[in-house]
Amino acid sequence: MPSRLWPVAWASVRKTAAILCLLLLSGAALPPTTGQAKIPLETVKLWADTFGSDLYDMVTKYSGSLLLQKKYKDVEPSLRIQEVDGLELVRKFSEDMETMLHRKVEAIKNLVQAAEEADLNHEFNKSLVFDYYNSVLINERDANGNYVELGAEFVLESNAHFSNLMVNTSLSSVQLPTNVYNKDPDILNGVYMSEALNPVFVENFQRDPTLTWQYFGSSTGFFRIYPGIKWTPDENGVVAFDCRNRGWYIQAATSPKDVVIVVDTSGSMKGLRMTIAKHTVSAILDTLGENDFVNVIAYNDYIHYIEPCFKGTLVQADRDNREHFKQLVDKLMVKGVGVVDQALREAFQILKQCQEARQGSLCNQAIMLVTDGAVENYEPVFEKYNWPDRKVRVFTYLIGREVTFADRMRWIACNNKGYYTQISTLADAQENVMEYLHVLSRPMVINHDHDVTWTEAYMDSKLSSSQAQSLTLLTTVAMPVFSKKKETRSHGILLGVMGSDVALRELMKLAPRYKLGVHGYAFLNTNNGYILSHPDLRPLYREGKKLKPKPNYNSVDLSEVEWEDRAEVLRTAMINGETGSLSMDVKVPLDTGKRVLFLTNNYFFTDISDTPFSLGVVLSQGHGEYILLGNTSVEEGLHDLLHPDLTLARDWIYCITDIDPAHRKLSQLEAMVRFLTGEDPDLKCDEELLREVLFDAVVTAPMEAYWTALGLNSSEESERVADMAFLGTRAGLLRRSLYVGSEKVSDTKFLSPEDEPSMFTMDHFPLWYRQAAEQPAGSFVFNLRSAEGPGSPSEPVVVTVSTAVAVTVDKKTAIAAAVGIQMRLESLQRTFWAATQQCSAAGEPCPESCQDSALDCFVIDHNGLILISERSQESESQCVAWTPRWLMAAEALQEHGAGTHGTLSSPTVGPKMGRFLGEVDGALMTQLLSTGVFSQVTMYDYQAMCKPPSHHHSAARPLVSPISAFLTVTRWLMDELLLFLLEWSAWGSWQADSGAAARAVFHHSHKQKQQDVLQPCDTEYPVFVHQRAVQEASGLIQCGACQKTFVMQQVPNSSLLLLVTDPTCDCSVFPPVLQEATEVKYNASVKCDRMRSQKLRRRPDSCHAFHPEISVRGHLGVQVYMNAFMHVYPSSSKPARTQGAFYTELPFPGRGPLENAQDCGGTSDTPASHPLLLLPLCAWVLPSQLLQ
Repeated sequence: MPSRLWPVAWASVRKTAAILCLLLLSGAALPPTTGQAKIPLETVKLWADTFGSDLYDMVTKYSGSLLLQKKYKDVEPSLRIQEVDGLELVRKFSEDMETMLHRKVEAIKNLVQAAEEADLNHEFNKSLVFDYYNSVLINERDANGNYVELGAEFVLESNAHFSNLMVNTSLSSVQLPTNVYNKDPDILNGVYMSEALNPVFVENFQRDPTLTWQYFGSSTGFFRIYPGIKWTPDENGVVAFDCRNRGWYIQAATSPKDVVIVVDTSGSMKGLRMTIAKHTVSAILDTLGENDFVNVIAYNDYIHYIEPCFKGTLVQADRDNREHFKQLVDKLMVKGVGVVDQALREAFQILKQCQEARQGSLCNQAIMLVTDGAVENYEPVFEKYNWPDRKVRVFTYLIGREVTFADRMRWIACNNKGYYTQISTLADAQENVMEYLHVLSRPMVINHDHDVTWTEAYMDSKLSSSQAQSLTLLTTVAMPVFSKKKETRSHGILLGVMGSDVALRELMKLAPRYKLGVHGYAFLNTNNGYILSHPDLRPLYREGKKLKPKPNYNSVDLSEVEWEDRAEVLRTAMINGETGSLSMDVKVPLDTGKRVLFLTNNYFFTDISDTPFSLGVVLSQGHGEYILLGNTSVEEGLHDLLHPDLTLARDWIYCITDIDPAHRKLSQLEAMVRFLTGEDPDLKCDEELLREVLFDAVVTAPMEAYWTALGLNSSEESERVADMAFLGTRAGLLRRSLYVGSEKVSDTKFLSPEDEPSMFTMDHFPLWYRQAAEQPAGSFVFNLRSAEGPGSPSEPVVVTVSTAVAVTVDKKTAIAAAVGIQMRLESLQRTFWAATQQCSAAGEPCPESCQDSALDCFVIDHNGLILISERSQESESQCVAWTPRWLMAAEALQEHGAGTHGTLSSPTVGPKMGRFLGEVDGALMTQLLSTGVFSQVTMYDYQAMCKPPSHHHSAARPLVSPISAFLTVTRWLMDELLLFLLEWSAWGSWQADSGAAARAVFHHSHKQKQQDVLQPCDTEYPVFVHQRAVQEASGLIQCGACQKTFVMQQVPNSSLLLLVTDPTCDCSVFPPVLQEATEVKYNASVKCDRMRSQKLRRRPDSCHAFHPEISVRGHLGVQVYMNAFMHVYPSSSKPARTQGAFYTELPFPGRGPLENAQDCGGTSDTPASHPLLLLPLCAWVLPSQLLQ
């Protein structure tokens, strides 16, 4: 049988087996019967009431909730409940953020001024000898114990302000990528000149101790960073970080741009040329940011868009689209003959149409031509589409060592205000691609427009190869640095870019959490609608044991987080920089998507002046609209505050301790005490928050005595019931008391910094607090937790129980605190079994109980998760050897992967505690849904990660295709040979630095293919919620040959439900109801529409596309310009560094390609080595089609 038919046959066999199994179970010849067990409604209600009463008594006793409620009731006359003015609040936060960001801008301006003055006073010295602190070499010694060259002693100390990294706050250090020679005259002169920045770095930091990293990225490639730090190469010994291809550098150095990349895929591009071309296109894509727009066209016998969906348009160059283009470029194949003229016409037409439709950046426009040659100059095309205005710049990249077509490629660039360069090796690509940025920057440089640029959110990768990688989200403020020398002023020489980081967590601290209520939060978004900071932004995902940034973590749109804003009213208003408010009903996921809250949120928003950012503040209607204000004496408050079991929210700012080094070792509580006692008057504290903490400390102080007395008087009983009691207040105060020894606590992680959901953080209140706030007054919410700690069992053994304490003044209600206990699951079970032993108020024993085989009993929470069950495992699934249809479907979905909330899977036989009821008893859950006891809520996750679809047509193919396996191995051997030849050529013909860079590039590309298991996707998942209005229900479930009886009863004063069913009727005909995520699959048309759609965005305020001095120049003008340029930046003496050609408006007849190396052309001066010449013959010997 052909292999392609095997899956169909196998599916048919399994389907038949499932049908036979169901027929055997149903007993088709037998008349329908009902279950044998009778379940009296009154008995189940008695069980639920008794269980609820016993639970209430036990939980109120060990938590002390009634005492805490009384204490707040006693002080009600002295309390005020103030309504929060959301608009006033968001304006105040915005002003504070504006002030903070303005200080960062002032620091950058100081550095820019110092750098330009230093350059003005520096004369270039080609023979300069100068030692500097090289970040990679500092503190390195040779075999004799002496410091290596450029590696002198550099004092490093751990600094809490810089993530406890080893730094030097007196000096900066200099980092260079591996492919930049560290003693090149350009580098030495630039580093020497930029030494003048050291005192300014220090002065800035002393003036504003909240500053973090300050740095200067030079156009020649070096990176001066303060404070100085030791930089560690990667595992291959390569330092790949190049400041010039970072987003902050590119955005500050150029204005927004529309770019069409035209890449040659004709037959002449085969082998190494195509590999270099692909790398060049990727390098160009890396120079684009979210304010740019791009498309990629490939051409051979005909032209085609590498993404057909983007035909005839430009798309935003965000991370998603850039990575998508890279994947498509990597799949390009060569064939046929190139039709350059048609490709150029198409590119010009795209740019013209976007300009006329007011789409794209509406600023710079450019065409990047990547090819191994041009048979003519295509003058008619340029005459029709680009001359005489030349509004579209054309940059040409000649691939390979062949120079036959260099003149024509140079002519095309020079007559269209572009730049020409030749790329002969992989290591050349990045350096040569970067040159076009200098051309685009010239109008801005000549004008000396020091535009301030703010980047999108990104993760700190400057230190990714250093001691530790920071996973903190940052934004960078950046500003260009220009040469002010008279001889070069009119030529627009960009010296580099100055930048400084702002940690977004530090910025969000200016929106204090306590002012936003239990469910409130603040968030930031950019002019493009992307999230800058949001509590629901999840930038990381887990792959194995490692946390990794998601590919699209900094291009998550506001509409993908606040997805209830379907009309995008909120998004539109914030992008437009408006100030206002709106209300919206929202569904808020909790507990990794297993639960949901239904809230009505009020959104307040405004812009942050002089930045591209907008700020939003969310307050939930009801108790979230009010803030509780109390008052007490400092002396009384301090007395009750100093208790060993009292802690404060670690991330909240009660007092500022991270500015003065003398304060950095203080905890927030220690800082508060110093401030309140007058011991340290220099401390700056939030006096309003301190008043609330002192008040809460006084009100909650009796709880400590209550818990202690209870623990002493009933220690033996407590050890069997509860591990601890705890409470938290809206001011971030947390108290807890252990009823058992610390070594006997079942869940040691609970209420520890490692368990963020159970703690007060900058982003949210604790889970137990948030859930309790939405429970009816006096009702307790139950959460099952798995024990954490050494030797802990895998199944859940701990239950967290909590309730809220509300205060009402003048008919306004605010949540003051939440209190609860951590109890052992066995204690909950013991209480339940005791409650189900009696069948009347008189305590008469039951003929049947939940511990008998005649009944199945479940205790579930309001989201359908099982806390108690004694169902026998054998009855859970019959005919387990056969696979029913629902499982076949589940397996098919699982093969394609699922989202962040889990993978779709079949029910498993094993412990039921913590599992969803629908997974264990699909029939019962289906009935509860159909009768309205539960409702199903569909939630969406637009930040999910899924496994890509399998490319195998059948699972059998790898087993029956030894040829495919052989070809795969052969392909691998050829890849290794290619790598070997690359290294041989690199080390033989280039220099060691370039060879290492090429090796790293090759390894990186192949490593990516092997490790990219998950990819961004959209998922939907169900959450099941009990309808509180339905407190009891009963009925029959028709299961083929029999009927199954069930009774449901609400457990009073709790979030629990009691379910009793008849186990004698087999209802396996019902598939399980699964609480798992599934990927949202879009058809081709919808997917294309989503990809092409251009959401509303606000363009940057400034655009520098042209300058009057940049006009048609004769040959002399270009020569003078280039001489001036070479005076400031003489040509590099490094091998393999290609010299480029800046534009002119006139051709250069009668000149050879090498004759114009300095003015309008350039070729590599290194001959092709033999291994490189052989590469085209063996780069991809085996076509990929053979391996599919």
